[in-house]
Amino acid sequence: MTRTHPSLVGTLLEGRYRVDRLLAHGGMSSVYRGTDTRLDRPVAIKIMDPRFADDRSFVDRFVREAQSAAQLHHPHVVAVHDQGFDLPQGAESGLAFLVMELVDGGTLRDLLDEKGPLDVALALSVAEPVLSALAAAHRAGLVHRDVKPENVLIGRSGPHTGGVVKVADFGLVRAVASAGTTSSSVILGTVAYLSPEQVETGAATARGDVYSAGILLYEMLTGQVPYTGDTAISVAYRHVNDDVPRPSALRPDLPPALDELITRATRRDPELRPADAGEFLTELTAVRAQLGLLPVTVPVPVAHGQGDVADTERTLPRIPQVPDTEKTMPVHRPNATRALSHPGTPPPGMTQQIPPVRPPVARRRSEPEPEKPADNRKRIAVIAGAVLLFGGLITAFVFMLTDTGGDKTSTVPKLVGLNQAAAGDALRAVKLTPQFSQEFDNTVPSNTVLRAEPAEGTPLAPNSTVSVVLSKGRPTVPDVRPGTALPDAEQAIKAAQLTPVRGADDYDAEVPQGAVIRTTPSAGSQLNIGGQVTIIVSKGPIPLPPVPDVTGRPKDEAFQLLQQAGFEPFQAGEEFKQDVPGGAVTRTDPPANSQAKEKRIGVFVNNAVQVPDVRFRSFEDAQKILEQAGLKADREGGKGRGGGFDFVFQQDPQPGTFVQKGSKVKLKGFGN
Repeated sequence: MTRTHPSLVGTLLEGRYRVDRLLAHGGMSSVYRGTDTRLDRPVAIKIMDPRFADDRSFVDRFVREAQSAAQLHHPHVVAVHDQGFDLPQGAESGLAFLVMELVDGGTLRDLLDEKGPLDVALALSVAEPVLSALAAAHRAGLVHRDVKPENVLIGRSGPHTGGVVKVADFGLVRAVASAGTTSSSVILGTVAYLSPEQVETGAATARGDVYSAGILLYEMLTGQVPYTGDTAISVAYRHVNDDVPRPSALRPDLPPALDELITRATRRDPELRPADAGEFLTELTAVRAQLGLLPVTVPVPVAHGQGDVADTERTLPRIPQVPDTEKTMPVHRPNATRALSHPGTPPPGMTQQIPPVRPPVARRRSEPEPEKPADNRKRIAVIAGAVLLFGGLITAFVFMLTDTGGDKTSTVPKLVGLNQAAAGDALRAVKLTPQFSQEFDNTVPSNTVLRAEPAEGTPLAPNSTVSVVLSKGRPTVPDVRPGTALPDAEQAIKAAQLTPVRGADDYDAEVPQGAVIRTTPSAGSQLNIGGQVTIIVSKGPIPLPPVPDVTGRPKDEAFQLLQQAGFEPFQAGEEFKQDVPGGAVTRTDPPANSQAKEKRIGVFVNNAVQVPDVRFRSFEDAQKILEQAGLKADREGGKGRGGGFDFVFQQDPQPGTFVQKGSKVKLKGFGN
């Protein structure tokens, strides 16, 4: 029995979260822009439909799933800040709500509505963060269960930057599935994106998220989902019984590697898909690298479908609206058969056996709600019985298709000469599974089938594996970077089925001795299998010449000569050498005429002092001159003994002699 709440705008939930404006409304919940008054920050508040609040199984699951989702700290996951329950004044029942990060932008659905099919680079730039978010959840043991464009938000990461992609609503669908309600507005994923195992058994696994993400990527590239119809029953039936067609059927220019990856991600058999979102992301990243595509800026879409929201509010973040019952699959209880309603065509032979189920007509809020519990229980029992009957009929129909009237064996078709995509399609058409490998071939073009095992015409049981060997074309010389160790270069060349040959070594100033300088032919050149690739190994830098002998030369002249010889001289210190002029070079390190191992050469300079001529000067003047030259005066004899001639008559050492700084010079006067 559906209950309503008065307007919640202005309500303060749990005394903290103020409800400001309605952003979106759906069958399960309404999303409001709100404010965390304690932290003074904007938030998104998802308020669940009031009919869930009194269901104990929902409440318990809601708390557990909210706690699990709150543990996902990832840049591409919409953060869950809080969860709670409240009973606003005047409300008939309590409110279960989530407080989430507010994303300023729109949804992937808005982007697809604006642009239609996306180019490959943009589609990959959206898919990779989605898979990154799902991979983080899968590592934490969580499954999303409802991957679709409405749950992929694209928000502004800055005032002048592109969009940041985030995934919303982790765990919410699982909580709703636990509720004991049969309302047709309760969903377990949108039918267009549900994996076959979810339709058949309700099982939700990481491989199920991979399937949904594959459908998401399919829609981004082609502009439409693979299956549509007049009823949801027919859409779900096709997910269970048909292989998703290749996206290249709608977009022939799609790169084969990407086409093949999407095809594998959407296989009916979960074991044929990537194991989880992390593996899917790794393969998608490898495809991007193979195609040489760089990430592009994701445009932020304008959010649509906000009803009577004022123009100034249209720029506010939009949380994706929960799909209504015409686009979703109602859930009755976990693992039960689900009644479906979605465009499509019912299975052949089933339309007359299944009575049509009309969706309930929503009452206006002003209409009183009839109190007929007995009638409601009867109606529920009738619907449940119809659902169980439909599930049994589907099972029987599938059993008849697979176990009666069909061929028990499949025959390997002609594959040699086909490309990879065509070979895969040919095998899947006869219910066989391809397993591709590659090898080099001198004559057959790349990506063309060389042979298959078992061979053409061999009868096999359905779903058997056929090994298909594709040509890699002629080998190409690998990209051996300068500085690569010789054994590693030889191994890379052998791995390309080419023959490494050692060429003449060469000098190289940048590449260390013994490492590879280059190969001949250069990287990327095509050769026949076994062709020779010459490896040039470095002998290190070109040897330097012997150190020039600059002993006795003035410092500036010595530096110039060393630089001309290719060295880098520097002054290593001062020392005394008697037979070398002051300021001249006494020696070098390494020594003159030796073989230098590096360019830097230390130069030592003589700090000798040349003795000045102080003869025939007064003793007082002589002493001053010597001190200015860094020498000391040593006078022999007393003052006045020269008979009035008080001046220097002799000195030792003689003028012009080079002596060590601080040395004494003996001075003699006349008559001493």
